[in-house]
Amino acid sequence: MTPEQMRDASLLELFSLEAEAQTQVLSAGLMALERSPTQADQLEACMRAAHSLKGAARIVGIDAGVSVAHVMEDCLVAAQEGRLRLTPEHIDALLQGTDLLMRIATPGDTASSAGVAPFLAQMAALLDPASLAGAARPAPAAPSPPLPDLPPAAPAPAIQAPAPAEMPDPAQPAAPRRGAGSAAGEGGERVLRVTADRLNSLLDLSSKSLVETQRLKPYLATLQRLKRMHGQGMRALDGLRAQLEQGGQSPEVLEALAQTQRMLSETQDILAQQAADLDEFGWQASQRAQLLYDTALACRMRPFADVLSGQSRMVRDLGRSLGKQVTLHIDGDKTQVDRDVLEKLEAPLTHLLRNAVDHGIELPERRLLAGKPEAGEIRLRASHQAGQLVLELSDDGAGIDLQRLRQSIIERALSPAETVAQMSEDELLTFLFLPGFSLRDTVTHVSGRGVGLDAVQHMVRNLRGAIELTQQPGHGCCFHIQVPLTLSVVRSLVVDVGGEAYAFPLAHIERTLEVAAEDIVQIEGRQHFWHEGRHVGLVAANQLLNRPPVQGERSSLRVVVIREREHLYGVAVERLVGERVLVVMPLDARLGKVQDISSGALLDDGSVVLIIDVEDLLRSVEKLLSTGRLERIERSPQGARGAVRKRVLVVDDSLTVRELQRKLLGNRGYEVAVAVDGMDGWNALRSEDFDLLITDIDMPRMDGIELVTLVRRDNRLQSLPVMVVSYKDREEDRRRGLDAGADYYLAKASFHDDALLDAVVELIGGAQG
Repeated sequence: MTPEQMRDASLLELFSLEAEAQTQVLSAGLMALERSPTQADQLEACMRAAHSLKGAARIVGIDAGVSVAHVMEDCLVAAQEGRLRLTPEHIDALLQGTDLLMRIATPGDTASSAGVAPFLAQMAALLDPASLAGAARPAPAAPSPPLPDLPPAAPAPAIQAPAPAEMPDPAQPAAPRRGAGSAAGEGGERVLRVTADRLNSLLDLSSKSLVETQRLKPYLATLQRLKRMHGQGMRALDGLRAQLEQGGQSPEVLEALAQTQRMLSETQDILAQQAADLDEFGWQASQRAQLLYDTALACRMRPFADVLSGQSRMVRDLGRSLGKQVTLHIDGDKTQVDRDVLEKLEAPLTHLLRNAVDHGIELPERRLLAGKPEAGEIRLRASHQAGQLVLELSDDGAGIDLQRLRQSIIERALSPAETVAQMSEDELLTFLFLPGFSLRDTVTHVSGRGVGLDAVQHMVRNLRGAIELTQQPGHGCCFHIQVPLTLSVVRSLVVDVGGEAYAFPLAHIERTLEVAAEDIVQIEGRQHFWHEGRHVGLVAANQLLNRPPVQGERSSLRVVVIREREHLYGVAVERLVGERVLVVMPLDARLGKVQDISSGALLDDGSVVLIIDVEDLLRSVEKLLSTGRLERIERSPQGARGAVRKRVLVVDDSLTVRELQRKLLGNRGYEVAVAVDGMDGWNALRSEDFDLLITDIDMPRMDGIELVTLVRRDNRLQSLPVMVVSYKDREEDRRRGLDAGADYYLAKASFHDDALLDAVVELIGGAQG
């Protein structure tokens, strides 16, 4: 490509960017002028936008753009000078010219040239009756002065995935151009265009950095524990020195002991300093990682107005095509939302707005008979609530004809007439979300095909959101939509199911509670419990997620209550870990759709947690209910255990050893739980009951000796049998384990199936109690 061609390509790209911004100013300003034709600031903004486009088109040599922009400018100048009053017909034509200018500025759009001559003729017909001097005159041949704010020609950077252009204030002149790769943002800030892939990579790296900094906490805890143990050793030496002095030991022994104490005192100072430094470093690193992540996430956030570009125009044009006057009012257009959420919201919002214009807003004569203003109103509100984007789209139309809705349900054989007659309003409105359902008797270019609300509901659910419809007969409808502000993070409740971590998004959780075993009742073969005046169905999470069932006595169940519209379901889990803000990590596309799982995430310690797809989970519940395969949850109250399997906790940092012991003991009939290190095992012992503890010695975070020591100090666990299984087979290692409180020591070097099983039987007997 020659330098001249490069310069031309750069100018064309600049003109396209200029047209994108200025046509948005024109669209917003013209719709404001339709409501108030003499509004001076809007007339000035539109005239300046048309003038800027005329000059830009002349510079790049696009004569069609010059002609269209020129005749639009003449019309707006005439309106400014009071020689012409803008009518809806003028606005229609000017909006058509705005669309034509955008097509002219779009590279490769060959259809735009064919529309120039008819448009000029249409404008001439509109302007001639007003006797406007030169209103439809051809564009002057003499070149106008070049635009002062247009930069010199330069190769423009490649733009792979530009963010949506921000809506300029129609009351203000267009902001000066800063170059092809940057523009002036709010408050005069520079806005750079960055590819979506790079932004996603930045967010992914920052989220991983945030998780990595959390992994410093266990090391700091270990260092603090080592410092405490060092202090205990120093105190023990002080006691030993006192005893030696009383026993009359030689000065040489006392001097050696004093020297040892001095060395340990120096190491204690170093250890204390290192622990303080690590603590400070960990805090600083976590703060910077959090700031990095928050900043990267903020880069993805865009004002809600970005999704509304063209919606006001669409509502206005559709209303006019149907013979209606409709105005769209928007509140909260600056609400910040994730870019991906905005892109996915555009289609459902367009559906709902078209539906409101077509089905909701009445014809002007009917509105006047009902005592309403001739022009209908649609209002869209956006706001933040508890980490969610809440949208309310309401209209002041006729609302839903419930009697007609009942009749349509019966005619489509969706429900018997007797049942339909007894349905509440909320139950009737749910039929509007069924596929193929429509209240239109005939198909038009706008509606009647039955692909509206069900498609909207499907798209909202794909965003992990919910939609609800309410209405007032004669006064309009309101759609309440709730979706996450971002798909990158999700506030969740982490639970333990079958020894694995799972996360329920908080948006779907009604509440958590503990249900006593005696409060679980059987109704029509299904388990329920009473909650706030209604029976709530109860299912076991381990069956839904194909995890091992929990055995042994349970005087109560930990239940997560989830809501699906008006239905409540209780999901019994083993343990509530706590609320977390999780960075969403999509599953590998090669896995396809994993049943009941939407994505994954990392916890603070680096372990993996799977995020529940609540919609999919509820479908699994319904499937189990319909097939009669929903299992009952064992609810053995305290003191009524009967013959239950004995429970063994295996604590070992080696996956191979854990699985080997689990299989050996499981095949013999014992119920086996596993823990990956001493800290994990200690948490399990404090939250659950076991008949035997089998632990390794050398493990991170907390070794086996410390674990056994803690067990023997705990009043509830003092009598728990403990077996140590270790690679160390020296006598001093064996003695350390037994001195700490272990009942049995088994070396892995001589480990074989029968040795382990015989030792278990010797300690706690057979698998059945």
